[in-house]
Amino acid sequence: MLTLRAAGLVDVDLGEVVRPGIVKVDGERIVGVGGPVEGEVVDLGDLVLLPGLMDMEVNLLVGGRGEHPVVSQVRDDPPLRMLRAVENARRTLRAGFTTVRNLGLLVKTGGYLLDVALSKAIDAGWVDGPRVVPAGHSITPTGGHQDPTMFGSYAPHVLDLTVEEGIANGVGEVRRAARYQIRHGAQLLKVCVSGGVLSHTGMPGAQHYSAEELRAVADEAHRRSLRVAAHAHGAEAVRSAVLAGIDCIEHGFLIDDEAIALMVKHGTFLVATQALTEAMDISRAAPALREKAALIFPRARASVRDAIDAGVKIAVGTDAPGIPHGRNALELVTLVERGMTPIGAIRAATTTSAELLDVTDRGRLAEGLLADIIAVPGDPLQDISVLQNVKFVMKGGRTFVH
Repeated sequence: MLTLRAAGLVDVDLGEVVRPGIVKVDGERIVGVGGPVEGEVVDLGDLVLLPGLMDMEVNLLVGGRGEHPVVSQVRDDPPLRMLRAVENARRTLRAGFTTVRNLGLLVKTGGYLLDVALSKAIDAGWVDGPRVVPAGHSITPTGGHQDPTMFGSYAPHVLDLTVEEGIANGVGEVRRAARYQIRHGAQLLKVCVSGGVLSHTGMPGAQHYSAEELRAVADEAHRRSLRVAAHAHGAEAVRSAVLAGIDCIEHGFLIDDEAIALMVKHGTFLVATQALTEAMDISRAAPALREKAALIFPRARASVRDAIDAGVKIAVGTDAPGIPHGRNALELVTLVERGMTPIGAIRAATTTSAELLDVTDRGRLAEGLLADIIAVPGDPLQDISVLQNVKFVMKGGRTFVH
């Protein structure tokens, strides 16, 4: 057994810092909080302890040093893409994010689910990284968001993807694509319901899948006790996704009061990815896409404030590398700037994310939970930005940063 001793710890449920911060760890679990110090002592001085943070939308297989978003689509083979993911996973863990959902882009892999392989390698201890909940390949129609043509006008038959790689048209193909992801280890499904800000597919709000196709995705997932995340921006697309039974909306930049009320009624989660509206580098994007971002991003900043006020369940997600891997905590800072309280933002990255994942073994510093623990130099309830300066990271009882 070892004891972590710090100046304080954030009690996520109470919404306050308890002083001093005493957490006892045995193996991969927390075995006590508070009380006398026992066993080996790790003295963290003036730091404040928190549960490991979670990011509900990352794309570990893309981004990072040396990548060009267009060229890499035809240059990076699956082995190189996996090595890129290993580096991105390491950066994410060292930033204090001990669990992520990987909702990656469609890329040519021959049908291999690379994020599933990455998750297994991390769990086996072969490489350092957060716990990865993989979605495999996103499911999208031909020419839809995340079809590789979103990166530009490729010639016909360049980067043609298969149903197994996520391109699916009609209810039958959508079911086939979903079943393929599940068969090969996806722990949730991702479907592209509308266009995107930085894709060559028209306006972001335009709905790409029919209600019947969306219901098919939700049905396939829910019969296997899995959840569905939907890339969606437009209010009508969001309403269609919610009514189809999809569990989580990614982005939702153009949601209106009706869509927000429907999300509250159905308990649909929102992963708002607000930091990228401020920090995403679009300098190399086509002029038309930069113009689209200039129109959409301000509306996104307003709509999330309405969602916060209405009580939508918001979980933290960055869409990294929309912001660089390892800078994930910027999303919590941005949510506070949008009107969320600091404890609300921390809950969005802990307990609300755990609820979205449908797990009860993480998200708090409590006896019996996984020893996913971080420490920061200051009180994040007073200054949320201290989460951008993580000084200690433990995952499953193993220390990665100290």
